[in-house]
Amino acid sequence: MLNVSHTTVSRALNDSPLISRETRQRVIELAEKYHYQPNVMARSLVLSKSYNVGLFFSTLQSGTTAQFFLESVRAVSMALRGTYRLSLQGIDELEDPNSIDRRHYDGILLMSQDTRDDDFIKILRKKSIPLVVMNREVDIPEVHSVLANDEIAAWQLTDHLITHGHTNIAIIEGKKNFRTSVRRKEGFLRAVTESALQIDESHMVIGDYDISGGFRAMNKLLDLQAIPTAVFCSNDDMAVGAMKAIFARGLSVPYDISLTGFDDNGYSAYLSPALTTVKRPVEAMGEAAARMLIQLMEMGTAGVPEKTLRLDHTFMERESVRSLKS
Repeated sequence: MLNVSHTTVSRALNDSPLISRETRQRVIELAEKYHYQPNVMARSLVLSKSYNVGLFFSTLQSGTTAQFFLESVRAVSMALRGTYRLSLQGIDELEDPNSIDRRHYDGILLMSQDTRDDDFIKILRKKSIPLVVMNREVDIPEVHSVLANDEIAAWQLTDHLITHGHTNIAIIEGKKNFRTSVRRKEGFLRAVTESALQIDESHMVIGDYDISGGFRAMNKLLDLQAIPTAVFCSNDDMAVGAMKAIFARGLSVPYDISLTGFDDNGYSAYLSPALTTVKRPVEAMGEAAARMLIQLMEMGTAGVPEKTLRLDHTFMERESVRSLKS
């Protein structure tokens, strides 16, 4: 209709500097008039690209809270919008991870919780599929990662309890083998050690990152002869379960037992009492990882000189911690 080549049309729609402003305007006006949309499938065939990005989680079955999942997907989707299609899957759902190749995905984002994901990562590296790992650092050459410093955040929460006079402190840990669980426990133990406090093994219980797990774990702590005066919960969901268990025993938060969470889920500020916690930069992590992946797909590793990007948390002091100092 314009008597120009399809290459000229493509350049005009992609704002290429290789054509004149007048030609670009003519193409855009006609495209708008006829509601023209580029054929993604045809473009994929011509450029040998799928225009698909995979967002994989270690698992979607347990240990991934709804809020964490929502914020991760929303951030990645917004960063890729208009450029790549996004598909979601759990690694544990794959029948054959070796079947994944560059015909299916131009790049992959992995929200990794477990070191067992390393086998999947090695498969992707062997097939030269651009990859960015979120949520944990990976000791595999040329694998880029974006993560929050959970150990420092856990240290700050535990130190907050200690600063308020608590010496008999317990921890409800996250899902066993998850790197976030390990890092948060390390931060907790570092704060306890630096303050020369003693902690018994019975004061470290597993909660599996869900509300029911927090409820069960807190009941174990409440059955102890020396009930802790404060509990660091490794996420907010477990803190909710812990709070329920405390109330069921006729005790109160924070007057009998102080609580902290981790993550700052949407409801944490609206609990009674409002939960002291830290806000992890989940959406910022998803956005940064998606932009990093785009650079890797378009420019290779030369376009991303920084292998690991760490993002800061935000401390949210509220009402669930009581000071024991006079």
